[in-house]
Amino acid sequence: MRFSSWAFCLIGLSFCSGCQPPGKPTPADVVLKPAEVRDFSTLYSQNCAGCHGREGKGSAAFALANPVFLAIAGDDTIRRAITSGVRGSLMPAFALSAGGTLTDGQVEILAHEIRARWANSKDLLGASPPPYAAKEPGDAQRGESVYATFCAGCHGTDGKGTPKGSSIVDGSFLALVTDQYLRTTIIAGRPELDHPDWRGDVPGRPMQAQEVTDVVAWLAAQRKTNPGQPYANNK
Repeated sequence: MRFSSWAFCLIGLSFCSGCQPPGKPTPADVVLKPAEVRDFSTLYSQNCAGCHGREGKGSAAFALANPVFLAIAGDDTIRRAITSGVRGSLMPAFALSAGGTLTDGQVEILAHEIRARWANSKDLLGASPPPYAAKEPGDAQRGESVYATFCAGCHGTDGKGTPKGSSIVDGSFLALVTDQYLRTTIIAGRPELDHPDWRGDVPGRPMQAQEVTDVVAWLAAQRKTNPGQPYANNK
């Protein structure tokens, strides 16, 4: 009996020699330090999705999974926005070097994967959008005419909105967005809000680069010095 018991134990141990001891954590159970996270989905969920939406489909901020946006915004533009934020907007800096929480490597993962996952040149159907940045100064007077042609149908003749589109001359709105944001939105659209890109405002009549620049100048001219303040003598 004693021999049989020992033999049984030895056989049992031989079967368990490759087993994970109970209670020992696996590599998947180990919590990584924030600086060690290299998974794009985790980084995006923790740092970007709150504003740009799940899978880059847009929310409070515009969609990053917009092929037109990715066609005009180069890698340096995306990387710089993640690293240093966008002055004059609600986009904060995320890099450690700028007071954020992400390492340079994590910034690079986000910038690279945003394009790798969501850029799709086929959606442009061979069209060439206006450039990301204006090459010439805008003219607000010309922009008023451009606005009437391309924008008034949804946003109203005075820009204060219609059932089809919100006000785009609201002081608080213009205080929270940059001229570049306005330009990017006009060119790339907001698909998640049914806002067309530069090709869709007037059927068969895409906006020209200078027209985009001019209408941005007109919108910028509508900004108030002290937005939202009811007091004329506010200091």
